[in-house]
Amino acid sequence: MATGDGKRKPGEDAPLAHGARDLPSVVVNAYNAEIRDREGFIGDRARKAAFQEKLDDWRKRLREAGDDPLGDTPTDKLSKKHLDRILHGDDKEAAALVIGAIEDYAAELAGVLRRYLAQASWKETERIAVGGGFRNSGVGELAIARAGVLLKGEGRRIDLMPIVHHPDDAGLIGAAHLMPAWMLKGNDAILAVDIGGTNMRAGVVELNMDKHPDLREARVWKSERWRHADDEPARSAAIAELVEMIEGLIARAGKSSMTLAPVIGVACPGIIEAGGAIDRGGQNLPGGNWESEHFNLPKALRKAIPEIAGQPTFVLMHNDAVVQGLSQIPFMQDARHWAVVTIGTGLGNAHFTNRSEPRDGATEAAGKKAA
Repeated sequence: MATGDGKRKPGEDAPLAHGARDLPSVVVNAYNAEIRDREGFIGDRARKAAFQEKLDDWRKRLREAGDDPLGDTPTDKLSKKHLDRILHGDDKEAAALVIGAIEDYAAELAGVLRRYLAQASWKETERIAVGGGFRNSGVGELAIARAGVLLKGEGRRIDLMPIVHHPDDAGLIGAAHLMPAWMLKGNDAILAVDIGGTNMRAGVVELNMDKHPDLREARVWKSERWRHADDEPARSAAIAELVEMIEGLIARAGKSSMTLAPVIGVACPGIIEAGGAIDRGGQNLPGGNWESEHFNLPKALRKAIPEIAGQPTFVLMHNDAVVQGLSQIPFMQDARHWAVVTIGTGLGNAHFTNRSEPRDGATEAAGKKAA
């Protein structure tokens, strides 16, 4: 973004590359940390399925001693909403069972975060935002808060906070922060894509820069979701479906007289190379072989959608945890060094340093936005 004297901020003129470390508002210090021990990747201990495993373990122990207060429903069929109702319901034994799983999971999450915080790129961390599907529940938010209490109880001055936007929206809204302001100027919205191991989402992100230039008022105007895990498509079929979703959104924006910037921001798992190839970490994407040296997702999208609003299409891609974290930038301005973890199929992670000096009020603004 331009400064008050018309000059661009540091980072505004950085080369526009996929998976870039230098972005307009932040430096990406690290992402997709793959720390292992004898049991495998440590992040797997805090993935969404890890909570289900803790809950299932408690249920088995209660069955051995008598009855399971959660009945016969398999643990993986208990929805987040159902668990939230149990947590606040009249059956205190059932609630205590869920709390036990929350406590065990929070201890695992805190343990994983300790390992990340021991990394050189994480040592100055002041705050960690937690996103991903698990965050979007009362059970998840309580587990996040408990992990934060455990870390503070050790004397660590680190705040854990749920990511402000709904996780589905954050993975799209963050794409706007991949672009320097001059690419967005004069437009109402951009197109964004979030590709995961279970779902693909495409959306129109309304920028609302006239309300606030730092994109804190950005919102998802319209979006489409495809649960590709149910269809198990080939890679080519998955790309064709994604293109169809994007084209539909372009048409809807046109009918509403919404001006789209000629850019598509893409969030994708794995290590993203500057040329747009996925180096590693894309093994769960539909159809497989997304890491092939003969496949390049940004080029495939640009070929399928060569123009937007009569202008050549520009595609910019980054890691999905990075993009979800970028949505938090406006609410992290009172810190300098911060991170994000995303709790889903795996545990995504990224660490950032703000280019601007810290200023007061961002945490309070984040709380109001979340409320």
